Amino acid sequence: MANKKVLVLNGPNLNMLSIREPGIYGNQTLEEINANIETYAKGFDISCDFYQSNSEGELIDRIHSVRENYDGCILNAGAYTHYSYAIFDAIKAVGKPFIEVHLSNIHAREEFRHTSVIAPACVGSIAGFGKNSYFLAVNAMKDILK
Repeated sequence: MANKKVLVLNGPNLNMLSIREPGIYGNQTLEEINANIETYAKGFDISCDFYQSNSEGELIDRIHSVRENYDGCILNAGAYTHYSYAIFDAIKAVGKPFIEVHLSNIHAREEFRHTSVIAPACVGSIAGFGKNSYFLAVNAMKDILK
């Protein structure tokens, strides 16, 4: 498999990992998780770029960048998962594989979190495995990009 390039994109409040509700989201920082993802992905000849924003518009701009610069994207859209049709539209416009990721099991939390409006635009969704959700997504992306 030739070297593939994947964007790992994180949305609102994920910059607060290790501080915000560690019982739900864990006690590692996003930077620590990203470093682990980078090392793990290299084992599959996948290089990763990482970006986090609390701004919907900035996330959409990064999603658009996938079209020309990446083979796929692993996306944790945070709360935008549940109501951002703009992010849904951006994913659909790009034409590359996106995998939706969540640290927590969104289906076991507050009712408003049970619905993902971006899931139909993604090739799959992984939720509830903490930071391992990202590693499962890397595994899935490896198979998708063969």
